[in-house]
Amino acid sequence: MEVRVLRYFIEVVQERNISNAAKRLHISQPTLSRQLMDLEEKLGGYFIRMRTPAN
Repeated sequence: MEVRVLRYFIEVVQERNISNAAKRLHISQPTLSRQLMDLEEKLGGYFIRMRTPAN
């Protein structure tokens, strides 16, 4: 696990929005999403929950 990916996770939590976090990190949103999915897979859990309009 890389510290960089943990920083990505922290930024998403602070922003509460993956797109905004990606902008602040100067990376694309798909890249950030992929990094978070890889982190979840390595740690065996789901950390980022997607909201639907019904939620």
